[in-house]
Amino acid sequence: MGTCFSSSSSSSSSRTRMEDYHYNPALYNYVDEVYQPYAWDLHLQEALSSSSVSSTSEANHYHQLHSHIATRINQEEPKIKPDNKPAEPSKTLCMICMDEKSPTDIFRGTTGCTHHYCTECTARYVTTMIEENIAMIKCPDVDCARLLEPYTCRDIIPGDVFERWDKSLCESLILSSEKVYCPFEDCSAMMVVDDDEQGDEVRETECPSCHRLFCAQCKATWHAGMRCEEFQRSGNARKKKKNSDVEDAMLIQMAKNKQWRRCPSCKFYVEKIDGCIHMRCRCRFHFCYRCGAAWSLTHACHIRSRLLSYGLPGSAYF
Repeated sequence: MGTCFSSSSSSSSSRTRMEDYHYNPALYNYVDEVYQPYAWDLHLQEALSSSSVSSTSEANHYHQLHSHIATRINQEEPKIKPDNKPAEPSKTLCMICMDEKSPTDIFRGTTGCTHHYCTECTARYVTTMIEENIAMIKCPDVDCARLLEPYTCRDIIPGDVFERWDKSLCESLILSSEKVYCPFEDCSAMMVVDDDEQGDEVRETECPSCHRLFCAQCKATWHAGMRCEEFQRSGNARKKKKNSDVEDAMLIQMAKNKQWRRCPSCKFYVEKIDGCIHMRCRCRFHFCYRCGAAWSLTHACHIRSRLLSYGLPGSAYF
């Protein structure tokens, strides 16, 4: 049994003291020694339990916070409508140089064509075709027949190349029977025959390039007051023909020395600088540079067969 005493040390604080008359120090020391390990175990379990509860509470708190942030983000993000078109890749493979290019470096001037080529390769390809006098330039893909439009290539090729392409396209639309060339060797400009309504043949013609007169019928310098037959029999015509024959003989000898090949269609001399023996003349005729025969998919050059039969190293050029 104990008695409580209360005393005040100040007006703002108080303390209570309780004395137990049945308190035995020896007994309490024994109890402390026996139950102290159990007290430690109990304290450890309480600490672990408290930590587990705290961790669970924190985990639930972070989970709720994450859910709240995700909900706010979804609410504030602009709604993007689904598009049926597939997303454009950041890089596109050029089928000529086999390099990955950005969409801004890809040429897209071929209408209805799905093949992709970079601007640099397309410019080189178009320039090469124009230098070979090819006016109708198609897609570089061998199985694609889509044509390249000149206006789409104007900004990627040099100006002089574009003018040459435009000129070639205009010439390709004119029939061969309507074409006439200036007979002067230092000009050779092309003109179009424009017959009048009475059907009279065009004779006296002025070249719009060199402004010299010539006869559109006999392709000679203008012979005023003389018919073409009379002019051909005249001394001037024979002299000109003689000079022309000498020049032709020199050209033929040069072609023979350099092993040039003459086109079977237009008889124009062609020199192969590099590449295969499949030649395409400016008149659009395909022929074999080795034998001079018309080219076909089943063409078998007899010279090639002869070289192969003898095992000569020249066969490596086919």
